[in-house]
Amino acid sequence: MVNPSVTATALRLSSRLSIPLSEIEVRVTTSGGPGGQHANRSLTKVVVGYDVEASTVLRASDKELIIEKLGPVVRSRASRYRSQSQNKQAALEQLALKLYEALQRPVDRRPTKPTKGSKVRRIDQKKARGEVKANRRRPTED
Repeated sequence: MVNPSVTATALRLSSRLSIPLSEIEVRVTTSGGPGGQHANRSLTKVVVGYDVEASTVLRASDKELIIEKLGPVVRSRASRYRSQSQNKQAALEQLALKLYEALQRPVDRRPTKPTKGSKVRRIDQKKARGEVKANRRRPTED
């Protein structure tokens, strides 16, 4: 499976699925926190959002899976860097990773029986532990 990536035109989630950047809402704001005038005046924090229900590229089953795990609108934000473009790239990568992980379907567990060897080892461990505890007791007068 291909790891998610961000290209100039789309979020590439797998070999069969790419989400065009035109479907992703990008907002910028001041990052806040320490940094003085630069942080208070520069629009470096980036918040990206993806409306799953309005998507044109997702199948209905994929939409249901994402909505069940993440909700109808998936958001990601980044304000780690001083540069808006770096924060935009980071936020898009986070969004791609969230969507990629949400699309992973759980593998059904096939129940198995313990092997004969594992049963024997388990009983041997229990007996050994019982011996240790028995040796801690006071000796009986025989």
